[in-house]
Amino acid sequence: MTTDNKNKQRQSIPQFSLYGEELKPANTEFVHIELIATRSRLYNWHIGHHTHSGLFQVLFLLSGHVNAEIDGAIWACDSPVAITIHPSVIHSFTFSQEAQGFVLTIDQHVIFSNDSRHQDIGYNDIFASLFVQPLAIDLDATPTILERLEALLKQLLVESAWPLAGHTLMLEWLSRSALLLLVRTHADRASADRNGRHDFELFSRYRSLVETHYKEQLQVNDYATLLHVPPSRLNRLCLKLSGKSAFDITQQRLILEACRKLTYLSSNIASIAYELGFQDPAYFSRLFKRHTGFTPKAFREKSTTSNITIAH
Repeated sequence: MTTDNKNKQRQSIPQFSLYGEELKPANTEFVHIELIATRSRLYNWHIGHHTHSGLFQVLFLLSGHVNAEIDGAIWACDSPVAITIHPSVIHSFTFSQEAQGFVLTIDQHVIFSNDSRHQDIGYNDIFASLFVQPLAIDLDATPTILERLEALLKQLLVESAWPLAGHTLMLEWLSRSALLLLVRTHADRASADRNGRHDFELFSRYRSLVETHYKEQLQVNDYATLLHVPPSRLNRLCLKLSGKSAFDITQQRLILEACRKLTYLSSNIASIAYELGFQDPAYFSRLFKRHTGFTPKAFREKSTTSNITIAH
């Protein structure tokens, strides 16, 4: 097909705000979420070719199957998967009738914020990796991320149905949070491709075990036994993929939980130490100060009057 014919074909493709609806007014911010079934059922589970002028879209398929045509290429995707769509990309979807999930549509002004507060952390660039080209991001290997994504998307759905004070900000924060989880997942996958999928899966299993057992304060040898690998290999793998030793990862998870409890709970410091598996509250206090620079008491006092960044 010649370039002129391709351009004519593109010009004949309808542009929608949401499929089947007129374009939104220019220069307005926009976050919209709906269930896949809400619109697809009306069209016999087939969404025809279209684009979204100025609007980015992410399809979160949590169950079922979709055949997606993305700029002429056919993607056959099983759940759970997230498909990202740039405003200029011609796309269509044909869903299985049991398909469930969400369609998130976001205005370009929400994604590429002009807020100067975020410029120092590359805020305007952080989402670019999701939309430079269309992506199908497999969510099956990251059950924790999938669970958090589903929770955020459900919150978005509730917020969109019952607008209250700060409605616009809440929609933006929740949608950006969901996109950030996708950015992490995509980055982890890219790292896995570079470092070897088996290593990445082993590292993910280790992080999952730490999340489950950190209060028991298992030793690295214990985790290595559970993973059926030598402790030395586990430690090298953690250093390779995270820049932290296996032991440091367990300690940082403990300290993160301590920070949360000191910030959000009124329990005394000794009780928090016991909850986190420390038999000696004084040792807990020394360890906490070594990692954060604050005693638990000082951290709690400062957290009530200022924002303390908790390292993850």
